[in-house]
Amino acid sequence: MATSQPNPSITPREILSAWGKILGGKAPMLSIEITRECPLSCPGCYAYGEGHLGGGKLLTELNDFRGDALVDGVLGLVRKNKPMHVSLVGGEPLVRHRELSAILPALSALDIFSLVVSSGVIPIPLEWMDLPRVRVAISVDGLPEHHDIRRKPATYERILKNIAGRTVNIHWVITRPMLERPGYLEEYVAFWNARTEVDRIWVSLYTPQIDEESPEKLTPEDRQEVARVLPPLAKKYSKFLMSEGIARAFLHPPENPADCLFAKMSANYSADLLTRVEPCVFGGSPNCSECGCAASSGLHWIRSVKVAGPLRVGHFVGGSVGVGSLVNRLRGRGDRPSRWDSNDPRTGKKPGLVQIAT
Repeated sequence: MATSQPNPSITPREILSAWGKILGGKAPMLSIEITRECPLSCPGCYAYGEGHLGGGKLLTELNDFRGDALVDGVLGLVRKNKPMHVSLVGGEPLVRHRELSAILPALSALDIFSLVVSSGVIPIPLEWMDLPRVRVAISVDGLPEHHDIRRKPATYERILKNIAGRTVNIHWVITRPMLERPGYLEEYVAFWNARTEVDRIWVSLYTPQIDEESPEKLTPEDRQEVARVLPPLAKKYSKFLMSEGIARAFLHPPENPADCLFAKMSANYSADLLTRVEPCVFGGSPNCSECGCAASSGLHWIRSVKVAGPLRVGHFVGGSVGVGSLVNRLRGRGDRPSRWDSNDPRTGKKPGLVQIAT
């Protein structure tokens, strides 16, 4: 799973627009798992585990859509939620590249920013590059020594072939094995910064589920090291998005979904376009105290930005969520996100990690 890109230079107009969405009981950001299908078998992918969707549902068991039904269904969710930004994920969303070639122009025409998050295992349609407000992010989990084993068949060789002549963002999830060799982090940034196809590189830290113990999980000391090393790399490599503020947010993530600005501002749907992914895009029971999500960290930092006098972004969003919840109740809507409540009923569930066979 991947998440939409944080905006480190959010403007007052964008903040006000987001507040307006929340006040109306809407989510400014929308994420849709447009397919249950994926040709990869990444170890530790809990998107297909028992806890991802809750209620005993599995992603592989959902009825997903194709053709006009998928196009109409996605655009229907957009009309319902009226988001500012839409992330299209999976599974592997490029399995539905024909449908996306209809969805993306429609979103662009509506002045909605959209992000397709892919493994790069399938060629990116060249015509997407000419669409305003459309971005494609490729998930690259480390250098080839780690990525090619984990993400096969979406190897470095295949990714470079499939992004040739395109413009993409690179999304990098840092796991513990990457910190075992000195210089690894800079080597990764330097490689992708030098690629002409790459517009931006953005980074997340591996986010475990509650009670998870795995080789990917970072220790507190690992997080300290990452927060120390990454900001100087952003000054050296122009395409790498990182700031001191976001690095600090990696060290002090939200305590729970109710404290997470990204969770409050997003609505997430799975492949049947009905099932909600809660409490955030990870689903299941993410360990918020060890969250490393780029979008969550970016917005967690932004919430501390002063807007007027002593008032910060977080004060306005908190009030807006309260009003938005009241609006939903008055309208009789039963689809209020659970993370808008102070206590997420799903906290404490312990989904197992799985490996999906091809």
